[in-house]
Amino acid sequence: MASIEESLALLERGTDEIISIEGLTAKLKENRPLRIKVGFDPTAPDLHLGHTVVINKMKHFQMLGHQIHFLIGDFTGMIGDPSGKDTTRKPLTREQVVENAKTYQEQIFKILDPALTKVVFNSSWLGELGTAGMIQLASHYTVARMLERDDFEKRYKNHQPIAVHEFIYPLLQGYDSVHLDIDVELGGTDQKFNLLVGRDLQKAYGKAQQSVITMPLLEGLDGVNKMSKSLGNYIGVDESPIEQFGKLMSVSDTLMWRYFDLLSFESSATIEGYKKAVAEGMNPRDVKFLLCQEIISRFHSQEAYEMAHRDFIERFQKGNLPENIEEMTISAPDGEIQIAALLKEAGLVSSVSEGNRSIDGGAVRIDQEKISDRGLKIAKGTTAIFQVGKRRFAKITVN
Repeated sequence: MASIEESLALLERGTDEIISIEGLTAKLKENRPLRIKVGFDPTAPDLHLGHTVVINKMKHFQMLGHQIHFLIGDFTGMIGDPSGKDTTRKPLTREQVVENAKTYQEQIFKILDPALTKVVFNSSWLGELGTAGMIQLASHYTVARMLERDDFEKRYKNHQPIAVHEFIYPLLQGYDSVHLDIDVELGGTDQKFNLLVGRDLQKAYGKAQQSVITMPLLEGLDGVNKMSKSLGNYIGVDESPIEQFGKLMSVSDTLMWRYFDLLSFESSATIEGYKKAVAEGMNPRDVKFLLCQEIISRFHSQEAYEMAHRDFIERFQKGNLPENIEEMTISAPDGEIQIAALLKEAGLVSSVSEGNRSIDGGAVRIDQEKISDRGLKIAKGTTAIFQVGKRRFAKITVN
């Protein structure tokens, strides 16, 4: 069994803030399984590595024998979390919430131990609050306190509307902690206000206050913005091993260490050893291979990593084409199709403008020959291997 000092060292790793470290220490000294909560509103069906930063910290608690309450906000998801939003968020339908929740459950157990994880849905208690219970809950918080929240304050000062139901959201999230008698709640730095509301409400209901741990938001592949599917700088949990490998290898040598700190389950001592080895001349690429191995093995398998590694070596170090190139047929009703439009139809780029930018940047090849002419048109009857960048390939027949 880990000592208090060892437990704290593991739990503090990679965190942004712990409120309070003294309170968490006192809870650990009680020598019992703590009740740990993380809430996810099922607003999108796909998780990316940015989401797993908090899930990894849940795993750290499990490694120490604590009980995770993975809370799916099927009730609050129909309200919409206002965190970081400058407009009122459109709520999800019940059908969307249920469908997205299924996908979450399929993905989290690639990291978490099911034996130490209890999946709970907050509709099972929030749906029973009723009007009287909701009014009583709201009586424990003031509008002035709500307006201390950064995003509400900014919207209020900028004369942007704040719907009343948005004030209800953090109260309901906080009530989740009251109902479940939570000892520690985890969340991203953008969730700090909501997590603190949980502490306040537990106190108001005469319960012990939870400790709060906030985790940093992981930067995406661009190294600037937080990882986001909408920004296209993400690595999806369910993406193919080859895609995950290529994206991880594209991470800068500096950002690589951030990924190790927040995504790896290797010890801090091991990661420090990697840093020392690179400082002494080891190629950072070889350390990225280790990161790829850990991530791909976690979400797929060791065999999948080995396959993706071989593919990478063949493609990038030997200049060969990948073994399994998707084949497709694209229609050209007028007998020919402009190159950027073809790339968009094939899914190799997201838009014609991106296709043109890729051509200008020298990233487009046909049968391994670089293309520089935006005006190039591909004739009906053509079959060739089209490539955009280092990872996107397709064998296309134009008919």
